[in-house]
Amino acid sequence: MKYLIMISHDQQARDAWQDMSDPEREAGVRAHTALVEDLTASGELIVAEALADPGQAKRVLVSDGRTATADGPFPGAEPYLAGIYLVECDSIARAVGQAARIPEARFGLVEVRPVRDAGRPDS
Repeated sequence: MKYLIMISHDQQARDAWQDMSDPEREAGVRAHTALVEDLTASGELIVAEALADPGQAKRVLVSDGRTATADGPFPGAEPYLAGIYLVECDSIARAVGQAARIPEARFGLVEVRPVRDAGRPDS
């Protein structure tokens, strides 16, 4: 089964990363690197990506056949999605165990969600 592990950031997480010493920040980056390496070695990793700052985002609205965009950041959009891991694991418990290794989990900013099978609307 596929699971999407979503990492969010909020002001608390941004402050925590900014307030870390260089060695602490490097340890956080190493935690992500080790997770990618382990998931790759186990064959569970499909993709892992960090997302750009929300100030670089565009919101898209299609109305009456016309496309309009708005530049980010967007008011009230906190927390915001900062990165993802798409994994294929035997169980949600396995995906949760891997997600618990992500430094942002200390702030409650990691979510694991099963990916629905696009061919089955009831999944």
